[in-house]
Amino acid sequence: MRFTCFAALLAVIVASGCDNAAKTQGPPLPNVDGESIVFPEGSPQLASLASEAAVERKAAASTLNGRLTWNEDKTVRIYTPFAGRVSRILVQPGDTVKQGQTLAVIASPDFGQAQAEARRAQGDFALAQQNIARIKDLYQHGVAAAKDLNTAEADYARAESELQRTRARLKLYGGGSDIDQTYALKSPLAGVVVEKTINPGQELRPDQMGSAPALFVITQPAYLWVLLDATEKDLPRLKLGKLIKIHVPAYPDTAFEAKITTVSDFLDPTTRTIKVRATLDNAQRVLKGEMFVTAAVNGDAGTVLQVATRAVFFQGGRHFVFVDSGDGRFVRREVKVGDSSDGNVTILSGLQSGQKVVSEGALLLQQMLQPRRVVN
Repeated sequence: MRFTCFAALLAVIVASGCDNAAKTQGPPLPNVDGESIVFPEGSPQLASLASEAAVERKAAASTLNGRLTWNEDKTVRIYTPFAGRVSRILVQPGDTVKQGQTLAVIASPDFGQAQAEARRAQGDFALAQQNIARIKDLYQHGVAAAKDLNTAEADYARAESELQRTRARLKLYGGGSDIDQTYALKSPLAGVVVEKTINPGQELRPDQMGSAPALFVITQPAYLWVLLDATEKDLPRLKLGKLIKIHVPAYPDTAFEAKITTVSDFLDPTTRTIKVRATLDNAQRVLKGEMFVTAAVNGDAGTVLQVATRAVFFQGGRHFVFVDSGDGRFVRREVKVGDSSDGNVTILSGLQSGQKVVSEGALLLQQMLQPRRVVN
């Protein structure tokens, strides 16, 4: 009887030990082979992984930041070519002016000197004309020598050249024949006065041109430049003549069209950006100079291959994804990436459309590979 009870108790203890061993054994481990990880069927770790297919989507536009400036091809910054004192100012910022219209009047002894030179050249030329006519008459009657005629002709040529020079100088600056020492500062083109830094009674000097701001800035606001900052990855999209869409905070629902005219040949060494310039038609004059803008630049390709951003991870200076091959098999693959937007990243190479990649748990798979890989 005692032996029977002992045998039954021993059987219960053995059965209990076997059951505890089964409980502590745990799920089977995945098989790691090179870049591949294979999970056995029914592995609970598969529940923590999720996969999504790489799909082709319409290429998203790059967004560049910039500002509006005056079109320098239709803008003039006016300085004085003569020293003097401001007598009158005839225009103010916002005024529309015509080509040749007087902007300010300057009392200038230097300009008076130019007028006096022109008057003196006119008198010298008249005297040279009389002298050569007299010498020619004497030479024809055998009274004057040939060398006297040659000298008179040379004097006449010099006087004529000096007269032409002084008249051309006065014509260039719009001066008359009267010596009034009054210089009229005129606009060389039609437009709108957008800046004025001149005051009544101010002393002006032409040598201030490099350090002081322009006295007047006149432009045609219907034509603007768009100055944008781009990065290296934007270069394939930036083609001369390409149309881009410009947006400003003042008109969030309106897109303005501009055309790329210049792409810089070098990167700014400080900001590592490329300067891009575009022209914009502002016929309605709703846009203003120095407005901040954003530009949408579409790519030339119609579609691009994209995966979820969380599916791509960075390791050792390279980008990788885990491809879901099915049946619990996952293979690490290097990819080259492009732009990212709306939670997706563009894959330039390394994947094909429709291939499934791990979008949840990629780093967990990477940790499984890492202990078994030799780190270079």
